[in-house]
Amino acid sequence: MSDITFMKHALFLARSASDKGEVPVGAIITLNGNIIGEGENCPIATHDPCGHAEIIALRNAATKMRNYRLPGSTLYVTLEPCIMCMGAIIHARVQRLVFGAYDLKTGAAGSRYSIGNDQLLNHHLEISSGICESECAVLLKNFFRERRKKSPLHLS
Repeated sequence: MSDITFMKHALFLARSASDKGEVPVGAIITLNGNIIGEGENCPIATHDPCGHAEIIALRNAATKMRNYRLPGSTLYVTLEPCIMCMGAIIHARVQRLVFGAYDLKTGAAGSRYSIGNDQLLNHHLEISSGICESECAVLLKNFFRERRKKSPLHLS
């Protein structure tokens, strides 16, 4: 399958998160062309600041593989990962990261910070960006636009 096909699945998960009132971010992890883990943002519902789509996908994949390391895997996510998620991605030894929309405020895969390919850590990963970028970005923009309409004082 192609990067676009896998990103479309991550977008499906992002829409699911949005339907539940969570920031619309979805993630999947593949190994040898098969999905081994998936997740959608859920920090509000789970009262968990670590409830990011990438963390949930990593946990699911690690459980399925019975290993906290996921060498050879690819993580697809609709939004550029934050610092926390990049740390987890590196610790899991993910080989490749593919993301859709850039996060100019907190992105840690090149936009704001460059974690994962900066030579400061012992694990480096291949990073591909901008896959289905406009679709991912529009989903986020629409979510926050609707949220501001409902509560003008609550912008986060």
